[in-house]
Amino acid sequence: MTTDIDIYRSAKVLIDQHGDNAAIHAAIRADQMLKQGDLDGRNVWVRIIEAIHELRDVKPHGMKH
Repeated sequence: MTTDIDIYRSAKVLIDQHGDNAAIHAAIRADQMLKQGDLDGRNVWVRIIEAIHELRDVKPHGMKH
């Protein structure tokens, strides 16, 4: 089982490496896992995509969306 901390660490690495394209790279990996029949692997990548969106949506305190 992949822990939440592992998911967020992976998301952070992808953001650092790919910036605004991080979710796209994670989606490509999720698709690859699905094509290989690895549903658990696909689910991990979907969780990473969700974490990327959460991390990218964080605004400094007091900032409005």
